[in-house]
Amino acid sequence: MESIVKNGYEWLYRCPKPTFWRALTDNDRGSRFHIKSGSWLASDMFIDCKKTEVIMDGELQKQYAPDNNSYGGDVAAGEIIVKYTYETVSNPVTTVIVSYTIDVTGNIKVDVDYTGVKGLPELPVFGMRFIMPTLADKYMYKGLSGETYPDRKAGAEKGIYEVSDLSLTPYLVPQECGMRMDTEWLEITRHTSLDNSRTDSSPQTLRIEENDKAFAFSCLPYTASEIENATHHEELPPARRTVLCVYGAVRGVGGIDSWGSDVEDDYRISAEKDIHYSFIIR
Repeated sequence: MESIVKNGYEWLYRCPKPTFWRALTDNDRGSRFHIKSGSWLASDMFIDCKKTEVIMDGELQKQYAPDNNSYGGDVAAGEIIVKYTYETVSNPVTTVIVSYTIDVTGNIKVDVDYTGVKGLPELPVFGMRFIMPTLADKYMYKGLSGETYPDRKAGAEKGIYEVSDLSLTPYLVPQECGMRMDTEWLEITRHTSLDNSRTDSSPQTLRIEENDKAFAFSCLPYTASEIENATHHEELPPARRTVLCVYGAVRGVGGIDSWGSDVEDDYRISAEKDIHYSFIIR
């Protein structure tokens, strides 16, 4: 998928892809998690799409698009499913299937399925990454207050919250931050366009909703690899995009100590087990 347009407003800068990596924390470095599970960073950056299927009203379609990459008004369907099969660059290899189901209202149901394979190291996260053309003004969500992780939720309160500052938590070394767990819905608001050609400056909103269960998300101005490459905040690039990651599984952050203790067993993600989650884009 290369475009999501709502009310004439583009929401994608890059094609959405599965994501397996979050930026390291000091606790991760202390336990050498990046050495044990570093192959997931390679898959996060270089995952390969091996197969595409288009199903229109239950029938498999030939894969083609008009020369101008834009359909006219002569194509209609009650439901379209576009299914992508991705293959990791890990050893052993595994697959992720992402299915987009579009109905007549324009809603997009996203189903994400990871196939567990014996011998793969533990996952940092598993989800989908959406990079948006410009920086968001704010986001609002219904979920837990503040930054939360599987092993850092006890003090959080369920509610509706608005966040207008997308900057990173000011750790001395830039690292993983901004996770929101147990989310029912999320609304991101932007008003600028990529080439500044948009004359209407009214705010536009994209909504993400849970489908079968609550999801986790982060909404930051950088990808995990950009955060990973910076040893100080002044080394980060200018904040120009919105990087939304919608997660079906998140590893805990530990914090027992920063010199060797690992995350407790209940807060780890086995890569040897299947993972499924789903959400809706409105």
